[in-house]
This record gives sequence, structure tokens and C-alpha cells, in this order.
Amino acid sequence: MKKWGIFLFSIVMVLVLAACTANDEAGQEEQDEGVQSEESGGEKVLRMNNGTEPTSMNPPIGFDASSWNVLNNVMEGLTRLGQDDQPQEAMAESWVVSEDGLTYTFSIREDANWSNGEPVTAEDFVYAWTYMLEPETASPAAFLAYFIEGAETFNAGEGSAEDLGLEAVDEKTFEVTLTQPTGAFLNIISNPSFFPVHKATAEENPEWFAEADTFVANGPFKLAAWEHDSEIVMEKNEEYWDAETVKLDKVHWAMVSDTNTEYQMFESGDLDMTEIPADSAEQLIDSENVVIEDQAGLAFYRFNVEEEPFQNKKIRQAIGKAVNQQELVDYVTKMGEVPATGFVSPGFEDAEGNDFRETNGDLQTFDAEEAKRLLEEGMEEEGYDELPAITLTYSNTESNRIVAEAIQQMVSQNIGVDMELSASESNVFLDEQRALQHQLSRSSFLHDYADPVNALESFVTGSSMNRTGWSNEEYDQLIADAKAETDEQARYELLYEAEKLLMEEAPIFTLHYYNQVYLYADNISDVVRHPVGYLELKWADKEA
Repeated sequence: MKKWGIFLFSIVMVLVLAACTANDEAGQEEQDEGVQSEESGGEKVLRMNNGTEPTSMNPPIGFDASSWNVLNNVMEGLTRLGQDDQPQEAMAESWVVSEDGLTYTFSIREDANWSNGEPVTAEDFVYAWTYMLEPETASPAAFLAYFIEGAETFNAGEGSAEDLGLEAVDEKTFEVTLTQPTGAFLNIISNPSFFPVHKATAEENPEWFAEADTFVANGPFKLAAWEHDSEIVMEKNEEYWDAETVKLDKVHWAMVSDTNTEYQMFESGDLDMTEIPADSAEQLIDSENVVIEDQAGLAFYRFNVEEEPFQNKKIRQAIGKAVNQQELVDYVTKMGEVPATGFVSPGFEDAEGNDFRETNGDLQTFDAEEAKRLLEEGMEEEGYDELPAITLTYSNTESNRIVAEAIQQMVSQNIGVDMELSASESNVFLDEQRALQHQLSRSSFLHDYADPVNALESFVTGSSMNRTGWSNEEYDQLIADAKAETDEQARYELLYEAEKLLMEEAPIFTLHYYNQVYLYADNISDVVRHPVGYLELKWADKEA
């Protein structure tokens, strides 16, 4: 797996796409005469599947892959990840960093315009970033901006917007003041949560992002049509400062949650690329048109430690150790994944060039005998003659169901614990999980930026990403100390210790690290999928 290094960052996915009800007819209108005439007339129309409706096209709210796939191509921040996965100039043509590393002064391009022809301004960034941090917005991404002066206090409802380290010096000059030097800053702000918003449009229509005809873009593409839960159409944005680089005329996004249906659409020519269905992986994985790329993130399950029997650490550990991860990737998911032996993915190097995962070792492993011992001890500690009923909940996709059934069988066979399965629709699953309404639930993590602390900070007390009810003062302090530590090796030592504590306490158990496996049509090229999550179509091409 490629090494990213501490300052070689590339931004969060895919997380396994959240499910929606499969629409087998999605994308079929591309068979009609209108689209045929587009392509025969010389237009380049790329046909893809987004899996589901974006959670939101409001940048600080749509904090997932189904939203980012579209957002990252119709909008652009101060920086953008290049084809080498490193941040490069985007809306900002240059920047100056103060000697103490706390102040960044960005010069926004003179030819940076919105799709309505109006200029992108520094005030658009101040407005958007302030909106992300406003407590009323309840942005799941707000924590990413806590390195900005005054941000955490303001987001907690205890500060003022005037105290934020954000200033529009003039129309095209944007100044940001940080609380401490942040090496990942230029990578973090390429995250879609940091995209600007056309202030005048948003003030006039707070729902500007909800429909194609009101959406104002500043990226390589703009929204041309949006049939909710069915299809999104993007078209080239001629107002984009680098429009001459963009080769595609249009991109049609279907919304089909079932991978088998997606693959059938690819086979029939209705899509130009597809994921591989698990039951076809062995036959297709070695195809010359299959592209396998790195992805920083993992699949895992969350325990609700506030519900019986998972208030007991040993019972949580027993469930995790009863799952054979190697068998799961070899015989169930079958996409060449690597079993996850800790929460931090391979590929991050410390100051001495050591891989984080290799250095911190295997913290989650299959051991049926140890699992039985832990279960017996945990039940004795709680006075259980038998375990309370356990329900495993997952977002309702075919891939999630198959994995849940495999885990159910492994836990039953290896330690004699039976679990009920419950499928929840994607539009309610995440809300239920955040509200701790699930006892044991499927989850995933993809990096928002490429540093181990981004993964580990998810489990500090009160984090919107925690969703387990678990709280540990020692863990919170380790993460806080790591964020404040300027010596890189000392910082990594704190992160090593934090991950060991997390895995020992076991509010989660890990399954496998992610990769990105896609089957492309012969005439598709230069689609960029960054290891930490974003899809880029700026450079993509489709030959006739």
C-alpha cells in the first residue's frame, strides 16, 4: 500500500455507500434518443452510479461519499488534491504563511467565478466557514475546523463569530488565523466542508443547494438536472477558471444501491464503470479493466456501551475476537481487502519513517478460545446466567447484509452467542446510530485528511463521530496532547498509546481496511480516486 507520510496528505473514501431503495430504472433514460444524439453529436457523456441520493449538497452537511462524489466536482475550495494526491492551488492562486505558522493569507484568483458569472470572493469563504461552525448548523464536519482561532468555542455555543480567525481583507484576499501550527492545514481545507458558498444566493434562498436550478457552483462542473432518488446530471462549467482542462461535457449519475444491478447496467452499456458484485469477484478481479486503488479507511462495528450486555468490556472483546477477519475477506467480501488489526489504516509514516500500523502491531485478532474465556469472565462479572438478547443492525444494502450474516454465523459458531439481524433504511440508520438507538451496528470510517489523528479523534468524548456512548478521560487527554504536540515523533508516540487504549477498551471491533475496486469501460481514462476519499472528474476523459 502506498505511503502517504505525515505531510503527504490526501483527503476521507469510499465508505461503503449508504443504501437506498434500488431503482432498477435509474439511468435508463440515457438510452433515449436525446442522449444518443448528444454522444453521436460529439459530446462526451460519462455515465456513473452514485449508489444513492446525496445526503445533502450543502457542503458542511453532506459529510459522506454519496454527497462528496458530486460536490467535489461541482465545487472547489482554496486548495484541491491533484492527480498526485497532494494539495495544489485551486480557488487560491497563492498563499503566504506567517513565520510562526499561525496565519495563512490566501490570494483568490481574479478569474475565479461562480456559475452565475459573479466572482468568488473572500467574503464567500468567511460566510461558508462561519456557517459550518454555527451551532445551529449542526455540521458533522465542524470538528475539522477546530484548528481555527475561536472555532471550537463558537461551535460549542460559547463564543462569537467575530472572534473567529477568519477575515476578508479585501474582495480577493482571505486571511485565516490558527490556534497552533497545523501541518495538515492545506490538505484539510480541500475537504468539501470547506468549500465556499455564494453568500448572496444563500442569504436569499437558504435551500439553494436542494435543486439543480438554484444550485450555484464554482467547480469544473455545474448541476444541469436533478431527479431526486433517480439521477443527477452535471455539465461542464464554462465559468470555471480551469475549464480548458475539463474534457467531459456531461456526467450522468444513476442512483442504484444494489451492486448486481449496477454491474448489469455496466454490462448493457448503461454505465461506464462499476463496482464488482461480491459473488462475481473471483471471476472479475483479475480482469485487465479492473482498477484497484488504495483507500485510507476501514469497515468496523460499534458497540453501544450504554446497553446491556455491552457495558462490559470483556463481553465486547469476546464478540470482536469471535470474528475471523481473514475468512471474512477471503470468502465473503472477496475484493482483496486486508484484515483490520487496528483502527488506523496502513500507509501513515511517523517521523522515523515507520509505518504506523506495523509499529503499533495487531491489536484486533481472531482467537476463538480467548473469546470464550473473555465471554465467560464477562458474564460472571455481570451475574449473567445467559446473555441479554443482542441485535446487530446494518444499513440496508446487499453487501452489508452479507457481512452481517457472516458475523452472525461466526459469533454463533465460535462462542455460542446468537444475534438477531436488523436492516435499517439508510435515511434513518445514521440518525438512529447517532442517537445510540442501535445495540451493535455496522459502521465505516474514511479519512477526512491523511493523518492518524483524524481516525483516532473520532472517539473522544462528545464527538459526533463517536456513536458508542464510550468515554475515557485518559484517551481524551492523549488525543488532546497529540494535537498540541509539535515534535512529530513524540506526537506519534501519543497516538500509538491512544490506539492501544481504544482497542483494549473495545467500544468497536474492526473488520477490514478499504480499497477501491472498479471495472472501467475501455474508453474511460484519468478518473482519479484519492486514497482518502474524493473522486475527481476534472481530468477524466471518454474516447469515442
